[in-house]
Amino acid sequence: MKLKKILGITGVAIASVALLAACSSKSSKEASKSSSGKETINFATVGTTAPFSYEENGELTGYDVEVAKAVFKDSDKYEVKFQKTKWESVFTGLDAAKYQMAGNNISYSEERAQKYLYSYPIGVTPAVLTVPKDSDIKEYDDIAGHSTQVVQGTTTATQLTEFNEKHSDNPVELNYTEESITQMLTNVNEGKYDFKIFDAPTVNAIIKNNKLNNLKTIELESDEQPNIYFLFADNQEDLQKFVNKRLEELLKDGTLAKLAEKFLGNQNYIPAEDALKVPGNN
Repeated sequence: MKLKKILGITGVAIASVALLAACSSKSSKEASKSSSGKETINFATVGTTAPFSYEENGELTGYDVEVAKAVFKDSDKYEVKFQKTKWESVFTGLDAAKYQMAGNNISYSEERAQKYLYSYPIGVTPAVLTVPKDSDIKEYDDIAGHSTQVVQGTTTATQLTEFNEKHSDNPVELNYTEESITQMLTNVNEGKYDFKIFDAPTVNAIIKNNKLNNLKTIELESDEQPNIYFLFADNQEDLQKFVNKRLEELLKDGTLAKLAEKFLGNQNYIPAEDALKVPGNN
């Protein structure tokens, strides 16, 4: 009788584990429900990269955050919940279905497009080369042999790795870090590193707000429009369609222009109507 009872308990336990596993599998593919009955969209962002994502009075704000708030405003189906995390954790969180969506000055790359879904562009962020005012770097090719800081997994890190492959005789010294862009620009201002490549809205805001008066910027030409996007986990096609439709509406009613003026310093940093398409899809 005792053995039979133990086996019975074990069977129940196994069944319970199987049920939990099934529930876990289901929850990894679907957003959870909030108390209002809406699907909770866990939105990952770093929260330290003004003007796109930062904290003010204990609350997350910035261009990407406020655009996302406008997208989900008055939605009958979705409720957005912002989650602050490290840059690399944005992607591992999307992989693990911890987050359904992300936004943090995210550009397009073929590698990301193979794993995630992209939204229509939400903004335009031309890149600049930031150097000390007395630097001998006058244009992009002059960075050979100089030093900079990069964050693992960013477009800039990839770009400079490719640069070094072409300039193996005089490569850029890449110093990987988890420091914020504000600290990295401060390091260039103090002469600890020679340059930093980043987007113009962010650099201009940081130089102004932190009085980094030793720095200047050099515009970089690009063959492609330097757009930024929201990202979705690869099973979020319905969410992608909803967000893209709302982005069309926000562009037409002037909301994107107002937010770009407020956070990016220029209402022209918004996509053109004919650019509203998912990157990689022609």
